Amino acid sequence: MKKLLLILLCLPMIGFGQNVNIPDANFKAYLVGNSLINTNGDSEIQVSEATAFNGSIECGSMNISDLTGIEYFIHLVFLDCHFNLLTSLDMSSNPNLDFLYCSHNQITSIDVSQNAILDELVCFNNQLTSLDLSNNPFLADMYCFNNPNLSCIKVDDPIWSATNWEPLDPQHYFSTNCSTTDIEEHTTNKELLKVTDLLGRVTKGIKNEVLFYIYDDGTVEKRIVIE
Repeated sequence: MKKLLLILLCLPMIGFGQNVNIPDANFKAYLVGNSLINTNGDSEIQVSEATAFNGSIECGSMNISDLTGIEYFIHLVFLDCHFNLLTSLDMSSNPNLDFLYCSHNQITSIDVSQNAILDELVCFNNQLTSLDLSNNPFLADMYCFNNPNLSCIKVDDPIWSATNWEPLDPQHYFSTNCSTTDIEEHTTNKELLKVTDLLGRVTKGIKNEVLFYIYDDGTVEKRIVIE
C-alpha cells in the first residue's frame, strides 16, 4: 500500500517534467535560447513551459522545416515564421493565435480552422493549393498573393472578403464552397449576375476602378480594369 501511494504521488511530478518533442534542431535552438519560454534555462522545453507561455514566437529566416512542438503552445498569440523551409502549417492547437506571418516558405496547406480570433494572416509567396478562412470571423487583414496553385479561397462572406482583402493573384476568387465541383463550375458554367463598385452600386464597368464581379454560384471576383 505504501509503495502504491508513493507511485501515485510521483505521477504529477513526472507529468510536470515532460519534455516537448521538437525534432527540428533549428526550431528547438530558438525555443531553448528564448529565456521567456525556457524559463528554467535547461536544454529542453518542458510541456509546462510551453503551455504557460502567452507571448510571441518570432523564428523567421532560421532554416526551419518543421514546427512540430508548436501545438503545446496553447496560449500563443503571435507567430512569425517567414523565410523558412516549411511545407505545411497546422495551428489547430493554438486557439489564441491573433497574428500569423508565414510568407516565403513552401507551404501547400495551412490549417487555421480553430483560430477563431485570428486577426491577420500573411501567407504570400508559398505553394498553397487550398485556403479555408470560413472559421475566422475576425480576420481583418489577409495577404496571400504569389500562390500560383491557389484559386478558390473559402470564406463565409465572399463579397465582404473581396471588398476588404488584397492584394490577390488574378486566378484567386472567394466562395462559400471550394469543392472540386465548385471550382470546375467556376471555370465553365458560372453566370455573371452583376458588377458592382466599392459602394455596392451596380455598374457596367468603369476603367481604373475596383469592381466586383458577382456570379450565380456565389463566387466573387475583384477586378481592376486598367485603361
